[in-house]
Amino acid sequence: MTAPDRPSFRVLKAEFLRRIRARVWEPGALIPGEHELAAEFGCARATINRALTELADEGVIERRRRAGTRVKLSPVRQARFEIPIVRAEVEATGAAYRYALVSRALGRAPDWLRALRDLPDDARMLHLVCMHYADARPFQHEERWINIAAVPQVEAADFGAVGPNEWLVQAVPFTDAEIGFSAAAADPRLAEFLSVAPGEPVMLAERTTWLEGQLVTHVRLHFGRGYRLTTRY
Repeated sequence: MTAPDRPSFRVLKAEFLRRIRARVWEPGALIPGEHELAAEFGCARATINRALTELADEGVIERRRRAGTRVKLSPVRQARFEIPIVRAEVEATGAAYRYALVSRALGRAPDWLRALRDLPDDARMLHLVCMHYADARPFQHEERWINIAAVPQVEAADFGAVGPNEWLVQAVPFTDAEIGFSAAAADPRLAEFLSVAPGEPVMLAERTTWLEGQLVTHVRLHFGRGYRLTTRY
């Protein structure tokens, strides 16, 4: 079998999933080893390993050193969230997008953020407050802290025309992320930005990203009335 004829890890992953769903490999069953699968499909062990690793990450199989790989008795269904570009999210609805920078300040990380993310006392942050609009209606209020130590070039960045969400996606990668969702009562200042009544419940998303263990950014996103989050798994 020539290199172009060898199946990709995606093809192998799809075939392994088919076998699991068809009960060729039943729940709890030990599946063939990498050497055996590589021989069957005429490909490198590394390709088999990558396909199996993705299935393990998705909670479909369980891999244990020296104990082999088994189909999980109760596969975990995982919902995955992309970090969207706000401009694209708004324009996908057919609305016109507008961005506005409310404030920009350099300074020491606030006490609550240092405690929450175990930052040093002298951690310096760029603090940004921004608004995003859909057809002139408030879509999202963004309050963001960016770690200067992780992203030193951010000090010179001009966020007058492009928001930090869009800038960060292009400027710096991340290796880990945490996101949480909750309802929050709009205080008077937030209520004014989102055109809601003070005390009205609004959706809050808090997201933190890291690069190899170093905090990159923490952001609080409050959404305007009528916002809906959907995901598939």
